[in-house]
Amino acid sequence: MTDITFSPEVSTALAEGAPLVALESTIITHGMPWPDNLSTARKVEATVRKAGAIPATIAVLNGTLHVGLSETELEALAKAKDVAKLSRADLAVCMARGGTGATTVAATMIAARLAGIATFATGGIGGVHRGAEHSFDISADLHELAQTPVTVVCAGAKAILDLPKTLEVLETLGVPVIAYGQDSFPAFWSRTSPLPAPLRLDTPAAIAQAHLARTALALPGGQLVANPIPATAEIPPEEIDPIIAQATAEAAEKNITGKAVTPFLLDRLFDLTGGRSLTANIALVLNNAALASAIATEIAKRQPARA
Repeated sequence: MTDITFSPEVSTALAEGAPLVALESTIITHGMPWPDNLSTARKVEATVRKAGAIPATIAVLNGTLHVGLSETELEALAKAKDVAKLSRADLAVCMARGGTGATTVAATMIAARLAGIATFATGGIGGVHRGAEHSFDISADLHELAQTPVTVVCAGAKAILDLPKTLEVLETLGVPVIAYGQDSFPAFWSRTSPLPAPLRLDTPAAIAQAHLARTALALPGGQLVANPIPATAEIPPEEIDPIIAQATAEAAEKNITGKAVTPFLLDRLFDLTGGRSLTANIALVLNNAALASAIATEIAKRQPARA
């Protein structure tokens, strides 16, 4: 049996059939600077609780997969240096070595499935990187969505990616991409993009029903819910796109590749936007946590409590 530790709060919620929302930990270790990372993690958990669900922040600590972190563990992770960034390929190796690592979208989905958690809130998923026709740099998040039955709520794929190619790969893999309340696929910092969303649903209840219908049909994989950033926090495409292009060009000049690309680009965007990208990032994560909590509540209503 996989070595998993559940926080007391998560254990109680699982036993009672209460709604749970999985939360990734790379946003804490690789997505934001200290102390914004800790304050954001606390705000996200508080948002989930306020919406009537239980947060389950996921990470590997000293070789043990933790589903739900204590306040002490959350702060220690936020302060930690050189934490591994874990996806499907390296999750088990980190645990076998007794290491500490933060979970990406893919690894968080794996842990959520093991724990029996149906809903997961994140910022933006990984996808097809710009220039992937040369680098073949495609996030494992996409294949995870095709095989792991978790509903993932995000603000779209990160806008630093090649969004058209990301949607094409998701379509090929049979992943339902559902825009929440609009017809345009949201682009992370921006509410809209030129890309039409493949699917649209307008209520948490409808999204929950779609999740349960996939289960009833024994379809592998999850569904991706693209939730637009609040209007008051967005950075319009005409502002952010040239900045992304500049940061991407700098990454290429420095020969930054693989897992180092996204943290580099996020750091440069923070500098080039005067911190606006981080403010927007925090707003969209909180917005996603609220929607995921509503979906988790609707799923819980439709499922019998565990014995």
